[in-house]
Amino acid sequence: MDLVTLIVTVVVISVSGALAPGPLFFATISYGTKFGAKSGLAFSVAHTVIEFPLVILLSILVAFGSKTVTSEPVIRLIIGVAGGLALLVLGALQIREGLSSKSGKSSESVAASKNPLLVGLVLTGLNPFFIGWWLTVGLKLIIDAWTFAFLAGVGIMYLSHIWMDYVWLTVVAYFAKMGMNVVGAKGYKAVVIVFGAVLIFFGLLFLTSIF
Repeated sequence: MDLVTLIVTVVVISVSGALAPGPLFFATISYGTKFGAKSGLAFSVAHTVIEFPLVILLSILVAFGSKTVTSEPVIRLIIGVAGGLALLVLGALQIREGLSSKSGKSSESVAASKNPLLVGLVLTGLNPFFIGWWLTVGLKLIIDAWTFAFLAGVGIMYLSHIWMDYVWLTVVAYFAKMGMNVVGAKGYKAVVIVFGAVLIFFGLLFLTSIF
């Protein structure tokens, strides 16, 4: 995998995940109506506080087992299949969400705390889909990045991933403050469906690449 392919793959897969409606997304809308863009930034920071150590931990595991991970066909097969299947499931769920007539209600009950940083930590750390994503799809990206350029490759991978969380959550919170319902927009639903299809495409790509 070359640099351009690595970055494009990470960006497309990450933006597909970032656009998917979830607890953190809906909480961002709820807080955004009151506090604007700064609440989106706070959620992004909280997300990073949980995510970055997880990426470091997975990178260390890959580093110490790099020879095994990159040379053992069985291990590469397991990781590739897990990542591919995870993308297929996430893509299917996203398409179903986009086709649903329900616009998805903001989980305002989660937003009981006045501290968006704390809420962001809870919604990220206790989200099984977030953990599952990094243990499957994310782990595959980390391995590809490590194989490409070791620690520098992982750094490039993570930077290519994390900036979208900051941009997306901040923009969502800003528009929520302006009174624009991003969740209910038909254009948004169309984007969710398109990127759900993209996730399925990359899931198939992950699966076919291991054989």
